[in-house]
Amino acid sequence: MKELWLFRTPRLRRRIGVILTNPPPPGHDPPRPEGPTAVDPAHPPTPRLSAPVVLVHGLCGFDRLYALRRPVREYFPGIREHLEAAGNRVLVARVSPTAGVARRAADLRRFIVREVPAGPVHVIGHSMGGLDARYMVAKLGMDRRVLSVTTVATPHRGSSFADWGVSRFARLVEPLLRCAGIPSEAFHDLTTDRCRRFNEGVPDVPGVRYFAVAGVCEWPWVGPEWLVPYRIVSRREGPNDGVVSVASATWGEHTEVWSGDHLNLVNWPNRRARRRGVWQDRAADYGRLLHRLAAAGL
Repeated sequence: MKELWLFRTPRLRRRIGVILTNPPPPGHDPPRPEGPTAVDPAHPPTPRLSAPVVLVHGLCGFDRLYALRRPVREYFPGIREHLEAAGNRVLVARVSPTAGVARRAADLRRFIVREVPAGPVHVIGHSMGGLDARYMVAKLGMDRRVLSVTTVATPHRGSSFADWGVSRFARLVEPLLRCAGIPSEAFHDLTTDRCRRFNEGVPDVPGVRYFAVAGVCEWPWVGPEWLVPYRIVSRREGPNDGVVSVASATWGEHTEVWSGDHLNLVNWPNRRARRRGVWQDRAADYGRLLHRLAAAGL
């Protein structure tokens, strides 16, 4: 089974079980893993939805990077192609990499209005992109256009790593960013205090369906780039994907728990798993997300 590579230890499974027994916020069911993982290894055929799917990147993200006018990296590698192969129209939005949620949400709204002038859409947001989608629907009049919001590794309750980073480095880094004309509000918007206030002021909209994916990366598979945030979030919040905990990523009607670090969840390969020959492409998991939407009548 492809997901077992990150769920080998009984200790981690017990820790996830503790988190899942904590009462979620009103109206938000906790994820319920089936067996050692939360992902069914059997992937049903990817359905063709009647409405376009909009993918939204996270903090410091992009839609596609180019070198010498040639694409060299996509934020959602292989995912758009997989969904399009089933006949879906898939768009990848580009929003400000480091601006706050309000500005990024406005960027997302403009993108959708430009690319899909009329009709409904589904939005799948990774990390901060999920907060952008929620804000856009609740505050920018897009509740009549958006059928569903699916968040992937989104810190709905903030990240303790953002707390740690802002408290230590904001005074040093922010003046440099201002001099370079680079906004920095995003880093503050991901703190636990900002996200608590965000949730109080940005409620889910009746009639829009909300789903979520959380990630868990077990220690042997945590890459060096995630070591510091992984340890900080593990101590304060429990099982996490290297920067966002399962508890923070849980939202909506149903939350799946996938194995992998924060970028593995958008199909960036886990280098350690790939070296051992156990990494498998995640694009089909996004097909299953669409299958859930189709099953819900969307």
